[in-house]
Amino acid sequence: MSITERVTSRGTTRPAGDPQGRRSPGRAVLREGRAAWVLALPFCLLFLTFTVWPVVQSLFMSFTDTRARDLRSPFAVNIVGLDNFSKALSDPVFLKSAANTAYFVLVGVPLTLGLALAAAVALDRGITRFRAVFRLGFYLPVITSIVAVAVVWRFLLQDEYGLINTALSWVGVDGPNWLGDPNWSMPAMIWMASWRNFGTAMIIFLAGLQAVPWSLHEAAAIDGAGAWQRFRHITLPLLRPTILFVSVTTGIGYLQFFEEPFVMTNGGPLNSTVSMSMYTYRQFGFGNYGYAASISYIIFVVIAVVTAIQFRLLREKD
Repeated sequence: MSITERVTSRGTTRPAGDPQGRRSPGRAVLREGRAAWVLALPFCLLFLTFTVWPVVQSLFMSFTDTRARDLRSPFAVNIVGLDNFSKALSDPVFLKSAANTAYFVLVGVPLTLGLALAAAVALDRGITRFRAVFRLGFYLPVITSIVAVAVVWRFLLQDEYGLINTALSWVGVDGPNWLGDPNWSMPAMIWMASWRNFGTAMIIFLAGLQAVPWSLHEAAAIDGAGAWQRFRHITLPLLRPTILFVSVTTGIGYLQFFEEPFVMTNGGPLNSTVSMSMYTYRQFGFGNYGYAASISYIIFVVIAVVTAIQFRLLREKD
């Protein structure tokens, strides 16, 4: 009797190839699948109830004339088709909010990415002492409440008693009415938003810079390439995936900006800082639920188109 047979006779194992000593693979997979569904079922129910159903309901609502008075009889609303969308595209206030949002994104995103990349390069190569302190200082505004940041900046940007205009008066410059002048309100908003949000992009850029092989810079330096040439022809091409990610996430956030004008200017002066998200919020507050839902889907389409353009322009080239 072999060793394997003796061990089997004692009831501890069986010879290899014995069908009675192993489970069916099909049954094991089926049992694991059932266990996975049982564990995932609570999340699936919550996701369907609080995410999928509201999205479907809001999409249906965008094709109706639902108002606040219709909440008691939701099945009595009228289906108006694309009237809400055509109304939005011909609404001068909404078009103004769309122009403000485009201005905010086209200026704010490059400014935020530029500040973030400059800070990341400084922390990666230039700043050697107290590097952790600078990282924390640059990132601290990100984790600070946007309401608190907006309130502080509202006081900083006051016309007569704001700290910024006071500092400008020390050098003989008469500062503008930052939040009261339609020509300066949006630039002030963009600068504040860029200051607050560049910390996240900086951290991501810093991780991307640290992944660039330093040997490439050394080889280029030996060939006579300067610092700017190495940055342009080595660092930036290798950072393309990082730039794409940061650009997409920042652009999506800026296309939905709401808290800054809501706290600082309430959309004024003369609707110069009202955004598409803020206009949607106002329509919802007025009880125009169907119209507000249609605007929210217009914002969704704009975000999808802008994201597709960014992927087209910034994706890695073969």
